[in-house]
Amino acid sequence: MSWNKQSARGGDMQFGKRVRQLRNQRQLTQRQLAKELSVSDTYISKVENENLHFGDFPSEKFIHKLADVLNADEDELLLLADKVPEAIRKRVSERPNAFRILAALDDDSLDALLKSVVNPKA
Repeated sequence: MSWNKQSARGGDMQFGKRVRQLRNQRQLTQRQLAKELSVSDTYISKVENENLHFGDFPSEKFIHKLADVLNADEDELLLLADKVPEAIRKRVSERPNAFRILAALDDDSLDALLKSVVNPKA
């Protein structure tokens, strides 16, 4: 996956801002998106403005539908919502020690490792 939590402009991307950006790219109003997702437009507004209470946070099922309707990367949206995508969760549970080692690497070391795996002859 080529996406990371840093936006192309260098700042941290937030879930609500990304949803708004994707909705606007698809030229949908909040009301149209809400109808597609069978929720209220008020809920979409709360999502986009990061104005949700604990019980209102989007579920993984909702994020899956949202990604489908917006033609977006589901893993990106899950990560922005601080949820671990199922494929990653499964892999971490299969190899916890490997992920502990990766998590302990500084950014430069991790970038070098990824570069060597993605483009080993560079």
